[in-house]
Amino acid sequence: MSDAETPLPHPLLEDDALDQLDDYLDDERSGPDALDLIGAHGFLVALAVAPGDVPATAWIAELFQGTPQFADDNERETVLGLLERLKSNAITCLEGGGLPELPFEPTLDGLAPEETPIGDWCAGFMEGVFLDEPAWFEGDEETAATLLLPFMALSGLFADEPDMHELAGDTARLEGLVAQLPELVLDLYLHYRVPPDTAKPKPRPKRPAGRGGKSGAKGASKKPKR
Repeated sequence: MSDAETPLPHPLLEDDALDQLDDYLDDERSGPDALDLIGAHGFLVALAVAPGDVPATAWIAELFQGTPQFADDNERETVLGLLERLKSNAITCLEGGGLPELPFEPTLDGLAPEETPIGDWCAGFMEGVFLDEPAWFEGDEETAATLLLPFMALSGLFADEPDMHELAGDTARLEGLVAQLPELVLDLYLHYRVPPDTAKPKPRPKRPAGRGGKSGAKGASKKPKR
């Protein structure tokens, strides 16, 4: 796809909504092991492209790693509503062939991925995969591993995997993967959510809305300890 044909990334929430989520997830009431905004964004995008639907009770418990505390029912409904809306908006965007806007600048600037918001986002994405890992690899494990390789490599969660060592040291290739992340998300959506006999949605241009940003071998996706 040429630059002229590539649609502009589409924001999944307005800036003020992202700020509201950021404030809550950064608060101790969300829980000591809860994902931050960047990780939660990646986690919910993974759920949007996942092969099957995960019950809200399951993904909420995983995102917060416990039971979050809320000031009142209104705050609870607001926070959980924003999380659900982010996931729903990701589905709507991808269904139309759009590319999701990611909450970080798409460059590593010479840093290791795990030292950047890019690594945090991809780690959150992989947490979404781990939530129902068998479903992601069922039927065609090799293709799934290939499609997930960029997210695995950039997450930093698999640094100890022998098959990751060469890629981890290839700075130019990692930078290329970062630039392609929105399109790689769409590729995953088309693989898992669009039946083979269904016409693939054609990407359509999107209006810009700015917000900058927190192994290929089979079976390599085994969940590392948190």
